[in-house]
Amino acid sequence: MLFVCYTKCSTCKKARKLLEERGAAFEVRDVKEQPPAAEELRQWWKKSGLPLKKLFNTSGQQYRALGLSARLPEMSEEEQLALLASDGMLVKRPILVTEEAVLVGFRQEDWEKLL
Repeated sequence: MLFVCYTKCSTCKKARKLLEERGAAFEVRDVKEQPPAAEELRQWWKKSGLPLKKLFNTSGQQYRALGLSARLPEMSEEEQLALLASDGMLVKRPILVTEEAVLVGFRQEDWEKLL
């Protein structure tokens, strides 16, 4: 399993604690230090079944500073993926990538089903 997080994020800390309590084997990747590539994001997006806009950290400073709530609807999928890949802080977190699924954001009940 791959656990994509921002180490200073309180929600990411809760998710990591759950993984550790369940004894899950996982690799940690800090989204700020190692932002996912556009192709990786594309795979996660497709596997998650979510709309692409759900991969954006809409409560982040960068999202607001770039005015993305108004700009995203006019951008192509390729442009959105490239933008996400350009700055890890634009990516919603945590993300849990398993063989079966990709979970974006932390809803404990969803994560428990996978563990």
